[in-house]
Amino acid sequence: MSEARDRMAALTARQPGGGLRRSLTLRDLIVYGLLFIAPMAPVGIYGALDARSHGVVPLVYAVATVAMSFTAYSYARMIHAVPQAGSVYAYARAGLGNGPGFIAGWMMMLDYLLIPAVAYLFCGIAMAQLVPSVDQWVWTALAVVITTALNLSGVRRAAIVGMLVLAMEIAVLLVFVVAAVVVLVQDGPQRGWLSPLTGDRAFSMTAVLSAVSVAVLSFLGFDAIANFVEEAVSGKGEGASLVSRALVWCLLLTGVLFVAQTYLAALLSADSSRELAADPALQDSAFYDAVSAGIGGWLETTVAVSKAIGAAFAALAGQAAASRLLYAMGRDGRLPRVLGQVSAHTRVPGRAVLVSAVLTLCAAVWAARAADGLDRLTSIVDIGALTAFGLLHLSVVGYYGLRRGAGAGGHRVGVLRDWVVPLVGVGIIVAVIVTANREAHWVGLVWLAVGLVALFVLHRRDAARL
Repeated sequence: MSEARDRMAALTARQPGGGLRRSLTLRDLIVYGLLFIAPMAPVGIYGALDARSHGVVPLVYAVATVAMSFTAYSYARMIHAVPQAGSVYAYARAGLGNGPGFIAGWMMMLDYLLIPAVAYLFCGIAMAQLVPSVDQWVWTALAVVITTALNLSGVRRAAIVGMLVLAMEIAVLLVFVVAAVVVLVQDGPQRGWLSPLTGDRAFSMTAVLSAVSVAVLSFLGFDAIANFVEEAVSGKGEGASLVSRALVWCLLLTGVLFVAQTYLAALLSADSSRELAADPALQDSAFYDAVSAGIGGWLETTVAVSKAIGAAFAALAGQAAASRLLYAMGRDGRLPRVLGQVSAHTRVPGRAVLVSAVLTLCAAVWAARAADGLDRLTSIVDIGALTAFGLLHLSVVGYYGLRRGAGAGGHRVGVLRDWVVPLVGVGIIVAVIVTANREAHWVGLVWLAVGLVALFVLHRRDAARL
């Protein structure tokens, strides 16, 4: 830990104004994570998961929570070893070397720029439904401007506003839970009480695992917390400890919320998983249809409005995380150094925030104006994060297993912690990547190829300076 503290002190000393401001508490960090994920993330893919899993969506999310715990574990290990902004970029540099570190940051950049774009687009679509006289791309652009202004105003202020929005989302979710319980007690479920765990047709472990590969994408975003390690207050210990605890809490809380809401939705659903599988057109609105039919249209509208507002602030958290990644890579000279500068007044990486906002705005407005923009954007959004997660797990092996030799000499605990757990995590990530669609594979390969070219240019530049 002394090595990590020395590294952080050296980085801070090089920053004008003393670097990023340490002002985020455990609660603030959890808020950022939950905002990015969104408490009701399963709403949009519930129907597809129900059809694919034979009606056991809550079980799918329970298994997905366990699967993502491997990624949370690797994050927690590397946060303590390398408590720096940039998360996977910094961890891969320490565990695998400068080249893999750059590629990890480059691939994660794709995710951090596109996830907010999707969130902004969802907000624009919802607002266009409420005010059809205004084009959805206008609402999309307005959401970008508002959230960018909040991020530029300071990380603490953005966290406070985010907490208010998250409280609204949680309140709507609680209203849904209470209303669903009342209806189920009075009228009984449409499916058997245990069917969300055992299936409404023949149980299939293959079908469950296939659905898990999609469900884990709902959790993407909890890892964004790691980017704020240099802005976490020290409290009773290191900022790294605070961030690692926030990661675990965020994963557990979202797991519980996802299981609870999908269990109730399954009991309210009049359409069986077989019917949803036979008619894919019913899948996108399956959650809303279950709420509307079982409880009433008023709650369906409330959930839709909550999703619209929540989407904009999920993008706020994603934009903040993206700017910290750009900041870390700019500070190290892996991207233009202007991105590694901190505002003396707000102590946020203002230029990185603006660059992130412009790139995200371009992607979001393009998707809003294209006929199939949403489908194409959502199909490729996760490939960057998944690739970076794989490098994260390998970083644990490189840093602890190889560099430190913690698992050498037949020490079972060391082998388990430094080799077995992260390699199982790699296996999970590879399985999810394989199930991604072909367009996502091609976009990921093209983005990787561009990153390799950029890495070659950086290597030539560094060699010329020696």
